[in-house]
Amino acid sequence: TMDRQHPTSALEGSSLEDRLFFRQWLAGRDFGAASPVAGQMANFVYAVGDRVTGEAVLVDPCYAVGELCDKLEAEGMRLTGALATHYHPDHVGGDLFGHQLEGVKELLDRCPCKIHAQRPEAPWIQRMTGASASDLALHDSGDVLMVGEIPITLIHTPGHTPGSQCFLVQNRLLAGDTLFLQGCGRTDFPGGDPRQLYLSLTQKLMQVPDDAVLYPGHA
Repeated sequence: TMDRQHPTSALEGSSLEDRLFFRQWLAGRDFGAASPVAGQMANFVYAVGDRVTGEAVLVDPCYAVGELCDKLEAEGMRLTGALATHYHPDHVGGDLFGHQLEGVKELLDRCPCKIHAQRPEAPWIQRMTGASASDLALHDSGDVLMVGEIPITLIHTPGHTPGSQCFLVQNRLLAGDTLFLQGCGRTDFPGGDPRQLYLSLTQKLMQVPDDAVLYPGHA
């Protein structure tokens, strides 16, 4: 969607990399400092957008969603959706060992939009967050979500959870809890499956270019 204040001529000669708005924010440091859990869990939240249209999405908004929205707005971006790598409360909100974490439900209260998830993750996200089916936009592996003119490829990588997904955008792999800089995600939580994770790592993610930069879900 073109914003009226950006004429079509602004698109000419600009590459997608020039248009890409990309931020990596660390919970407990860049936002959520008041949360007793955020610093301990050290989650990353990512913002991906199109500088020309001003549209942006948040990946795994949690802990202090108001702060995240404020950070976007301070950079002249407007939130048009959220991407959930998986259903765990430190990524989408909900109860974490007795701590009630903010997440997609609070995000929807402030900025009604769709939460983009893989189909197998839908019931888990709904149970964890209280989000309704109509709040979710369900996807299959290989789907491409357009944020302005920025394409984000959704890759279903089950194993950590049934509907875990990674996102490929301009040679950046946002891997959630599927793949870390050292090691991969756990499979001993509900819905975890070590064989599926092995296949996700050796089949699905092997298709990602070797020179892609890895951005994991935790520091």
